[in-house]
Amino acid sequence: MVSIDSNALELHALDFSSLSIGDQLPPLQFGAISRHTLALYCGGSGDHNPIHVDRDFAQAAGYDDVFAHGMLSMAILGRMLTNWTAQENIKTFSVRFSAITQVLDEVTASATISDKTSENGEQRLTLDIETRTQTGAKTLTGSATIVVPPLK
Repeated sequence: MVSIDSNALELHALDFSSLSIGDQLPPLQFGAISRHTLALYCGGSGDHNPIHVDRDFAQAAGYDDVFAHGMLSMAILGRMLTNWTAQENIKTFSVRFSAITQVLDEVTASATISDKTSENGEQRLTLDIETRTQTGAKTLTGSATIVVPPLK
């Protein structure tokens, strides 16, 4: 297993043949999910469910505190992918929510190459993707398929 150098992230500059199953993309360390981040995400996403911003509401529902939107963690994964390739190169992107991201959790997104194929004249990578908190709790798992543009 090899970690791909974050200084060589532009896929158009990478040689598809040099990538191997098990290689890891550079992780994206998003940092702590603050109450401010949750409020901004509510506005940006249009998801104003009070369980994400109103502590009293969350406690009345049986939670200790508010928690992050699952789609916020998916957005962090999307940002990790678009840090590595152009959005139009992402062919598939799906996740399964597996745990709650608590307020103040520090989120890290990561990806590992699980398959390499050539399909319809395109070189494609399948990635296993996930987010974890600072405690190692896995909050999202999923996969993405991206096209690696040919070298110029």
